Amino acid sequence: MSPAPESKPDRRPPYQHAADELRRDILKGRIKPGAQMPSIRELQDRFGVANMTARSALNVLRDEGLIYTIHGRGSFVADHDTTGQFGIDYTAPAWYLANSLKEPEQSHEQLEAKPGEPEVAGATITEVLSVLRDEIRALSADNQEIRQEIAALKARVEAGEHRS
Repeated sequence: MSPAPESKPDRRPPYQHAADELRRDILKGRIKPGAQMPSIRELQDRFGVANMTARSALNVLRDEGLIYTIHGRGSFVADHDTTGQFGIDYTAPAWYLANSLKEPEQSHEQLEAKPGEPEVAGATITEVLSVLRDEIRALSADNQEIRQEIAALKARVEAGEHRS
């Protein structure tokens, strides 16, 4: 009979392992608030995973409120205060807390939605606000790009008028 392994292997999917590493990078300040996350291709290379696995890792972090995504631009680390606390919608997953050396373990009940928290079409207010925040950030980025294009067009028009 062979001896039992000292610790059972971690059977979580690869995307959770990748999300763990990225989460540690964010929480330890290796990736700063507002900084762009590595591209899907970079994540594939770093973790040796498929495209969808890398996307799933980013989805986990987005669902936790650690990052936000702007369509066509990429994913960025969400802002947090000077104590390292993220927005009210950030709740560390139980399996992360169980494996973290710094954070105390929370029970499953503490990680669920609070009783009596209002819901909107099946989503809590914090989830709706999180989606709205991401949409506002995307619109703000689009607005900034449009302003830059307008400034460039004005500069061309003025340069063309001076030639006449």
